[in-house]
Amino acid sequence: MKIKVLIVDDHALFREGIRALLSRYDDLEVVGEAADGQQAIDQVAKLNPDVVMMDIAMPGLGGLEATLEIKKLFPQVRVLILTQYDSREYVYRFLKAGVSGYVLKRAAGTELVAAIKAVYHRGTFLHPEVAHAVVEGYLGGTQPAEQADPYENLTDREKQVLKLVAEGKTNKEIAQVLKISVKTAMGHRANLMASLGIHNKAELVKFALQRGIIA
Repeated sequence: MKIKVLIVDDHALFREGIRALLSRYDDLEVVGEAADGQQAIDQVAKLNPDVVMMDIAMPGLGGLEATLEIKKLFPQVRVLILTQYDSREYVYRFLKAGVSGYVLKRAAGTELVAAIKAVYHRGTFLHPEVAHAVVEGYLGGTQPAEQADPYENLTDREKQVLKLVAEGKTNKEIAQVLKISVKTAMGHRANLMASLGIHNKAELVKFALQRGIIA
């Protein structure tokens, strides 16, 4: 039985390279691709993959926002983060979101394949450098305190809206991306700003930049 994989990355050449790599393995099958988070959610609903290989930094809905939605709607799907970012904060944030693995793009092809198979068989996989950072943070008592970060008090939808607002999307554009009404988008925007104690867009963009929500 083949493991069905969905590749999510906003760079077409990178997706083609991963597809070519995985095609060498008889027990792996790339069932689709997506260039952003919303496409990823739509493709998961359509194709029912076993493993989603997810990039972090993408236009529109990013990897975190898409992961939150996928794990809510399709909890059986395994999400494997494949990214260049090795920040401990990123790793904690995605583990909290429910991902099964975290691999750096500089990893060897064989390591990536091993990661896909590991998460499929209901295991987990962390790139060695990432695992070291997580363990070091845990032993050193420096793992982020959830209550100290107001970001963690936002709902999943508010986190999605936050990224889109920080990227300069209008309420209408946010509504179109998330498939909600403009009024609902405006409500989420107002609620998240109140929760964060933010009073204007400049402060919101600064907040998003500091936490790596946008580049």
